[in-house]
Amino acid sequence: MIRVVVTGVSGRMGGHILRGAREEGFQLTGATERPGFAAGLDAGTAAGLPPLGVPVSADLRQALRGGADVVIDFTSFEASAAHAELCAAERVALVVGSTGFTKEARARVEAAARQVPVVLSPNMSVGVNVLFELVRQAAAVLGDAYDVELVEMHHRKKKDAPSGTAMRLAEVAAEALGRDPAKDLAFARHGIIGERPPREIGVQTLRGGDVVGEHTVYFVGEGERLELTHRATSRDQFARGALRAARWVAGRAPGLYDMADVLGLRRS
Repeated sequence: MIRVVVTGVSGRMGGHILRGAREEGFQLTGATERPGFAAGLDAGTAAGLPPLGVPVSADLRQALRGGADVVIDFTSFEASAAHAELCAAERVALVVGSTGFTKEARARVEAAARQVPVVLSPNMSVGVNVLFELVRQAAAVLGDAYDVELVEMHHRKKKDAPSGTAMRLAEVAAEALGRDPAKDLAFARHGIIGERPPREIGVQTLRGGDVVGEHTVYFVGEGERLELTHRATSRDQFARGALRAARWVAGRAPGLYDMADVLGLRRS
């Protein structure tokens, strides 16, 4: 039985992860939330579930005192970077589903991964990670004869834009086409912009309502168009993917992994 600590238990992902962990036979040994949010409550109660017999702590170090094989973290990039450093100090594996990482915050996670195994992915969905591979293959086969455009849509409360998943999809396409994400991605178009540059990859963001997450990559050629779409209708699949990653990463050698490693999609 894998012992797990879940951070941010009263957040949008907290209840889904706790419910999935219980159903899949994980042992919940700790739970955290921001100071002033649910500290001292039962983790199940904080997440809108039946009591689980584990109190919520405002401090990850305290939550780890019950013992843990892995921490599952869906909080924010700032909190996740700090959690990664603490997991490294405590020698506990980590699964991170937070998005919007700055270069500095990601560097802190990468440094922690030299001490403990870390799975870092902008999207834990199995379907989305298959989409990454499909986009890679399509871009490589279709090549420069097809323009690449990407549209993503999420709920109105999402803080980062474009989504981490959209950015990764654009990076995958750019890598397959030999383009530079720092130069060839276009995030906005307005006014008299002239003809579309041939190397450009457009990334457009939509926000509204309670949309869990939708991503479509368009390969637009002369006389035909290929569309690859993933639509998430609940957060359960993110939780299932995170738990799959937690089961996979427990006991691994230190290193920075992603869902391609977890799913066996990693290319040599």
